[in-house]
Amino acid sequence: MDISDDYRRGRHVVSALHVHLVFVTKYRRGVFDDAMLDACERTMRAVCDNFGARLVEFNGEDDHVHLLVEYPAKIAVSVLVNSLKGVSARMLRAEFTGRVNRASTRGHFWSPSYFAVSAGGAPLALLHEYIEGQRRPAPIR
Repeated sequence: MDISDDYRRGRHVVSALHVHLVFVTKYRRGVFDDAMLDACERTMRAVCDNFGARLVEFNGEDDHVHLLVEYPAKIAVSVLVNSLKGVSARMLRAEFTGRVNRASTRGHFWSPSYFAVSAGGAPLALLHEYIEGQRRPAPIR
């Protein structure tokens, strides 16, 4: 089996896990400007580093952000998301106090929900075909 340099190697696992995340501000309030997005990216990059993950791509609009994160198999996406949202909300409130109005969001910066989808790798149809084509051993008689 040919193993690409893009794979993570652990003691008992070889993986290439990527997730596309979207976080929306509470009530979809348009609060982000360019400086806030830059600060949010720096913070989320640091959080990813702490988890042994890597923020591959980041961008956003005035009311949401998109992240592409490559992460190790030992990390649950929900735990990573919780930390990304929590740390970034605290940092944004501290650094942009005048811009982030607590009253308008009832004490929360991010909506409690998020979007996550696995990214990268082969299309599902190709994987289905590959698995279907495996040589199944004959029954033992």
